[in-house]
Amino acid sequence: MSRLLSTLITQGYLKSDLVIEAFNTIRREEFVPPEFEEEAETNIPLPIGYGQTISQPLTVAVMLELLDLRSGLTILDVGSGSGWASALLAHVVGEEGKVIAIERIPELYDFGKKNIEKFGYVSMGRVKCVLGDGASGYPDSAPYDRILVSASVEEVPKALKEQLKVGGKMVIPIYNSLAYIERKGDDDYYVERFPGFLFVPLIEKSPNF
Repeated sequence: MSRLLSTLITQGYLKSDLVIEAFNTIRREEFVPPEFEEEAETNIPLPIGYGQTISQPLTVAVMLELLDLRSGLTILDVGSGSGWASALLAHVVGEEGKVIAIERIPELYDFGKKNIEKFGYVSMGRVKCVLGDGASGYPDSAPYDRILVSASVEEVPKALKEQLKVGGKMVIPIYNSLAYIERKGDDDYYVERFPGFLFVPLIEKSPNF
């Protein structure tokens, strides 16, 4: 177990066995550009090009724990970037689960897909990589048990709210807060915010609603 992983557990950011196992197996150095491999174990965001970053491990830990993950879920990962969160999610959901990783920047789509395939998740069908507008979601595989968004928005895109299953959970940055959203009914959403997080903005074609 790495020092970083031990620290995240000791400080209480990583709690569930499935997520801890994923962090221990899906190592961050596999998802950063070669010049940043030696810094992969530091608890900071790192650049992956095109104005984007791979998120701080602490932040990813908080987001995944808020999602209340388990095996067999269908998950949409918006702004998949380097592919790290998608691979972590794929490890957790297991053979019966599915992760849709959507990325708008073509070069990062290729980078992330290649990284995820280091673990065989693309070829085995556990992760489907999509080049597209994350704010529009991916209706073909909706509704989703969980939605993870790794870029900040001003408002939650309507498409993502609609594609979340009733009883499903979403974690999405709104400005500098993490928002936990649970869909209680067709038009009933419980929202809780956790301040103090920084994210790059979500690039989108369609407006927010």
